[in-house]
Amino acid sequence: MSTYNIVSSDNDSTVVAEYAAEYRTGKDYQSEAQLERDFIKQLGEQGYEYISVTDEAGLVLNLRHQLETLNGYIFTDSEWTQFFANAIANKNEGIVEKTRKIQDDYVQILKRDDNTTKNIILIDKKNIHNNRLQVLNQYETADGIRANRYDVTVLVNGLPLVHIELKRRGVAIREAFNQINRYQRESFWASSGLFEYVQLFVISNGTHTKYYSNTTRFQHIKESGGDTRRSKKKTSNSFEFTSYWADSTNKVIADLLDFTKTFFAKHTILNILTRYCVFTAEELLLVMRPYQIAATERILNRIEVANNYKKYGSLAGGGYIWHTTGSGKTLTSFKTAQLATALTYIDKVLFVVDRKDLDYQTMREYDRFEKGAANSNTSTAVLKRQLEDPTAKIIITTIQKLGVFIGKYKNHAIFAKRIVLIFDECHRSQFGDMHQGITKAFKKYHLFGFTGTPIFSVNAGTGGNPLLRTTKQAFGDKLHTYTIVDAINDGNVLPFRIDYVNTIKMTDNIQDAQVRAIDTEKAMAAPGRITEVVSYVLEHFDQKTKRQSFYSHRGRHVAGFNSIFAASSIPLACQYYAEFKRQLEESGRNLNIATIYSFSVNEEEPDEEFDNDKLDKTSREFLEAAIADYNVTFATNFNTSSDKFQNYYKDLSLRVKNREVDLLIVVNMFLTGFDATTLNTLWVDKNLKHHGLIQAFSRTNRILNSVKTFGNIICFRNLKKATDDAIALFGDREAGGIVLLKTYDDYYNGYDLPAARLPDGQGEAGQDGKHKAGYKELIEQLLAEYPLGIAILGETAKKAFIALFGAILRLRNILTAFDEFAGNEILSELDLQDYQSLYIDIYQEFRPKDDSDKENINDDIIFEIELIKQIEVNIDYILMLVAKYHESNCTDKEILAAIDKAVSSSIELRSKKELIEGFISRVNTSTQVDNDWRKFVEEQKESDLAALITDEKLKEEETRRFIGNSFRDGALKTTGTDIDKILPPVSRFGGGNRQEKKQGVIAKLFGFFEKYLGLV
Repeated sequence: MSTYNIVSSDNDSTVVAEYAAEYRTGKDYQSEAQLERDFIKQLGEQGYEYISVTDEAGLVLNLRHQLETLNGYIFTDSEWTQFFANAIANKNEGIVEKTRKIQDDYVQILKRDDNTTKNIILIDKKNIHNNRLQVLNQYETADGIRANRYDVTVLVNGLPLVHIELKRRGVAIREAFNQINRYQRESFWASSGLFEYVQLFVISNGTHTKYYSNTTRFQHIKESGGDTRRSKKKTSNSFEFTSYWADSTNKVIADLLDFTKTFFAKHTILNILTRYCVFTAEELLLVMRPYQIAATERILNRIEVANNYKKYGSLAGGGYIWHTTGSGKTLTSFKTAQLATALTYIDKVLFVVDRKDLDYQTMREYDRFEKGAANSNTSTAVLKRQLEDPTAKIIITTIQKLGVFIGKYKNHAIFAKRIVLIFDECHRSQFGDMHQGITKAFKKYHLFGFTGTPIFSVNAGTGGNPLLRTTKQAFGDKLHTYTIVDAINDGNVLPFRIDYVNTIKMTDNIQDAQVRAIDTEKAMAAPGRITEVVSYVLEHFDQKTKRQSFYSHRGRHVAGFNSIFAASSIPLACQYYAEFKRQLEESGRNLNIATIYSFSVNEEEPDEEFDNDKLDKTSREFLEAAIADYNVTFATNFNTSSDKFQNYYKDLSLRVKNREVDLLIVVNMFLTGFDATTLNTLWVDKNLKHHGLIQAFSRTNRILNSVKTFGNIICFRNLKKATDDAIALFGDREAGGIVLLKTYDDYYNGYDLPAARLPDGQGEAGQDGKHKAGYKELIEQLLAEYPLGIAILGETAKKAFIALFGAILRLRNILTAFDEFAGNEILSELDLQDYQSLYIDIYQEFRPKDDSDKENINDDIIFEIELIKQIEVNIDYILMLVAKYHESNCTDKEILAAIDKAVSSSIELRSKKELIEGFISRVNTSTQVDNDWRKFVEEQKESDLAALITDEKLKEEETRRFIGNSFRDGALKTTGTDIDKILPPVSRFGGGNRQEKKQGVIAKLFGFFEKYLGLV
């Protein structure tokens, strides 16, 4: 390491360099109340002021005093009344508006009694220690849907900005998470709504502690019920997006006392609130994870140290960050760029990508973090203007455009300025002439690289400059590391499940597995083999991509996931595309497939260009034809010419992300730097190794929802050794057990947990080193303890059944991706439907039915409804049974029983039960099932909608347009102005609580929408 690299481990560092957990002898029992007392005592020792405030009046009075102290100004009573009503507790503002007030608009205007104005700051972001920290507990609210009492709240200048819910040791912290969800539905908005200012939540059971923001990734999983201001911010499924705190070595700090000493250290919590949260253009609050904060501060520290010792313009003034693919490098780089531009001696920050599409993609991401914060460019001329513009502080550009600029304007004034250059995915083409050109041109640069897969000597190429082959040679010291093992352990990315499918038949006398896997590309490209591979893919496509699971994605109702097929060469990709098209046409099956490729010098390395002029004539003509197919499918107008091909790439990437493309065939493109949460499967007929292998595999392991539990890799070549080597290189020698999913036998028959490891993201206490029951054992327990036909009596027994069947659903979700599971399900389809019916019955029993349901508090129950949805029957299956009933001359009552059983086992179809039963009652010997069903649904829909409009006095034209758009989008959007446009004027509500009446209308709209969703 550099002589001058002072590691930022002083009191100003947000993430402690390395934390040694304090040794504590265990006690026989610690109650939740004792845990709370110990927590508050620790905060007091760290300088927090404890205040005994348990009601709204005391909270508001304290807030006034704190703001007066912070601003050095005493409000008159009339000034405080209007400031509180307008600037703090505005009745028209909710969580989003109040979050914006803390993150962006923290300076509010006070209109004084003499009609002059004064700036009042709610939080001091320049001098964070001017903010005062207080703690209160057992705050009571009686105004919401029901009375609640909150555990512990941290106030910053009198505003509740951090809320902590505690459970006693041995209780799952998921219960605390569920409890906060309930508070958000029931009471955080009540009275003056001050608890809607909470930015961060902390949940703990003493043993495990996690934190998350007030809008934790709720856009990934929409609320299944009402999407109102009170309920939309959370779903129980977003628990998987909560984070552990850690030190800079990524060692989790889980115990509440240790967490308190680090996370709740004054400078740490204030830095997180004021510097390391990002309120996005989509109105989501992202709180950075500890490794992201540590990397940002290491870079800023390196810049400051290099500035002090005049080390800029050399490797000692820079370094690289090794953060695994999928860990949020773009957010880290954005915050780094944002904070670096705030340094007075830094003129500009250049964020450099190595492909044109990433220029566009990064700009979109930066714009999402803060609209207008960064500047992208379409040409070198635009780049030149931005470099000369003093207001353009953050510039995103490609290495190619920067290289052209350097060659064209050798004596430009920018080269003498203080510039921070941040290279994205610096494992690729920065190792070359352009890298040298940039470092020679800029005189006072700070050079930083971000990579998920660094180049070490073992995976370095043999060509090019021997002094620039490794990441360290090109960028300097490694400043921070967060490997794929860290990310999987933290639950930030998913593990991989790898199938090796042997498609080459070798002679029996070849014993060596390596020799067996070696064959010529000619054999690999044999038409018979390609036919066999395509047949395998199509046969297993629905299974691997889980097409039986349904979820909402970007406002659309979609089934399952999508996939990429990686071919070893352009000719092979062309053969595969043609064969997929042929087999799909023969079978009459409808899958959207597409392909994309471009010229590449080395097809073994996943780098890419956009220059199709270098393609041979056959390859280009084939690509032109494939794009023509795409144009027909999606009504677009692309071709292989330079500009239109780039637009094809962008359009294709968006359609893959939106799950509109089912299978994308590539050679090198899309195997690096492309993120799509809906991708879960990679089919590989290509030799991959080292960083190329990890990068390609990592396209599949982004977190989306509880159905997607791993990335599926299906290899048609023997990549086992290459996989093991890559995981060892970018994880460690023992990483295989973490990065790769366990075996079929482990999940089916059970396995022993390793000692001293946090269980898979659940935060459960006391699980280490124990046996993890397999599917077979759990089914045996289910059949023994809950035989069908015998009622489950009592709340305790029902909760135990929910826990057991939920565990079975989670295992079944994984096992269905294994070919071996077919025929070994143990439960028959009918028995599974019966258990699902029972599960849904209990779900609906425990689920709060309406706001008046005062006693229904079940924070300790976790329902796997997303997993139920993925194995349920659909309306086509029901219509098939109706047709069988019709064929029996409407006499076979067993079919009616089967229909009833199937409908009862489905969350989706229960809302349609009345429709289905109404149709069956009309079925006679002359019925044409499919046609008459469609007519019946249309008639009933029209009748129900007309009645809804009349009964609720809704505006007819606006309501019909609103409902039509909802069915088109697959989601009923009840936020924003659209819903208000269909409601009658205020006076026509006939007095009373307008908000309550509005919620009643929304509830009826949801009932109507669910009844007809998927049918019209």
